Amino acid sequence: METLRTKVLVVGGGTGGTAAALQCARNGVETILISEFGWLGGMLTAAGVSAPDGNELQAWQTGMWGAFLRELQRRQKSGLDHSWVSMFTFDPRVGAQIFADWVAAEKSLTWISGQTPLEVQKKGDRLMGVRFQDYLIEADLILDGTELGDLLALGDVPHRWGWDWDENFAEPSAPTEPNLMTETYPVQSPTWVFYMQKKGKKPPLGHSDYTKFKEAWQEGDLDLFMNYGGLPDGNFMINWPIAGNDYGLDANRLLDPIKRQEFYKDAQDHSFAFADYIYRESDGKYGLATDIFPHTLGSGSFALMPYFRESRRIIGTETFIEQQLLPNEDVAPLPINEKGEVTAIAIGNYPNDHHYPDFKFPLFPKSMSWGGRVTGTAFTLPFSVLIPQETEGLIACEKNIGVSHMANGATRLQPLVLNTGQAAGLTAALAIQNNCSPRDINVRELQEKLLTDNQAPAAIIPLYNLPLEHPEWLKWQRFYLDHPDQYPQTGICPCSNFQSPLITQAQEYFGTIEKVGDRLYFVQLENNQGSFRVITLNPEIHQFLSELKSSEKVSIFGRINHAASWFVLEQIT
Repeated sequence: METLRTKVLVVGGGTGGTAAALQCARNGVETILISEFGWLGGMLTAAGVSAPDGNELQAWQTGMWGAFLRELQRRQKSGLDHSWVSMFTFDPRVGAQIFADWVAAEKSLTWISGQTPLEVQKKGDRLMGVRFQDYLIEADLILDGTELGDLLALGDVPHRWGWDWDENFAEPSAPTEPNLMTETYPVQSPTWVFYMQKKGKKPPLGHSDYTKFKEAWQEGDLDLFMNYGGLPDGNFMINWPIAGNDYGLDANRLLDPIKRQEFYKDAQDHSFAFADYIYRESDGKYGLATDIFPHTLGSGSFALMPYFRESRRIIGTETFIEQQLLPNEDVAPLPINEKGEVTAIAIGNYPNDHHYPDFKFPLFPKSMSWGGRVTGTAFTLPFSVLIPQETEGLIACEKNIGVSHMANGATRLQPLVLNTGQAAGLTAALAIQNNCSPRDINVRELQEKLLTDNQAPAAIIPLYNLPLEHPEWLKWQRFYLDHPDQYPQTGICPCSNFQSPLITQAQEYFGTIEKVGDRLYFVQLENNQGSFRVITLNPEIHQFLSELKSSEKVSIFGRINHAASWFVLEQIT
């Protein structure tokens, strides 16, 4: 076994861990990143969720998430408009290559794959190192970026797993006591994602009760169902929550390394059965895709690992709870400490979303109409979610942050985890550079460095009408950090008018836009190019649509998403 020594060790090459390692190394701090798989990116790549949710509005496309989107748009010439579940769909091989290229470019970063943590070394309440199959790595700081918070268990770090009851945090959606649903599903259900294509490979014969899939889609709507996860080159991501491939039975097995493998086998079998069901119901029209993922499971159609929606979670200096997600108007209140300082480090916006197959679990709503579609209201994570209450030498950077089970439904999404990881990596770098505990860094310095990062500047304050490209972006971000009492609960700042730049795939069209019903818009394109529902991610177009009174003939720039029958409007001339 080889012993290595580094300033910062990041364990887990998932969404948060990869971002953390990159950000730490980009600040000149010696970093080692350890991953289980040869693909980096976790949920976005190795778990196959290449149709991510959340942070879709242009104003939220900042930080590592915004940089990843821009690189996807540059490399994927067909664009990102292929499905109706997500505004951004991509080939996971492209995503994995982006992360690999970014890591390779950092001289301060060493990446080692094919390793999982087996033991955590401690001295008192401080983590000192981690033993893997082939390495013992000692570090000044350790970041847990594992999918299930494995370092928390190995290092006896106080943590939570699963449900919190109403008595814990008085959350409006929390159950008052255990019930059949909470006993059946101790955590949100994972999903073993797989990919299909037209005339793809016949799945292996399933040994399952196919009746459990009968309600997966409405009769006659199979093609619409498949386009849910449409991808480039005719592939389809199958990550379907309604009588589909979510699988969470006896999920406490995930806590034991041996029983975890049993859970994996059951989840794979469940997904194979669903694939076989789709193949049969489509009369062979849709079969398994091949050679997507670098292994032989399903001939490369199955993701390298399950899509985990929930992890062990640190008991932090504070616990971020459901009430902190919910808007007073259109945004949640900023997190403010006892000194009156804003402690926000990352922006999220996804509606609170939980997965428990066969059970309906309504949650307190946090959605709004915006740009011709429904989006989640914005909130911010505070710095405290990264820091364990008691343990030194450890920072959380994945779904293992200090949040409640209920709040995890909105904080677990890929874009927010990517930017949370970025903040965690910068926290580690500042702690090393200032020779202090991560809990003692200057949060305002952290925020300033995120705002002014050379490669991936990240917004701290949610402002719907202030995209990163706006010339006043930094001015208003700083203003509300310094004057949180003036932060508008509409999320609208008094910045100057601005026209967002076009992305590469935008084209010019001519047609007539009209408002149909409440906050619903359609465009009839000229030259028999069709009629489409109009949506936008750009704030100035949202404003135009909101003020539309009658049909208007326009010259417009945007993209057509045929899978969703959307016209994504970017500019009006």
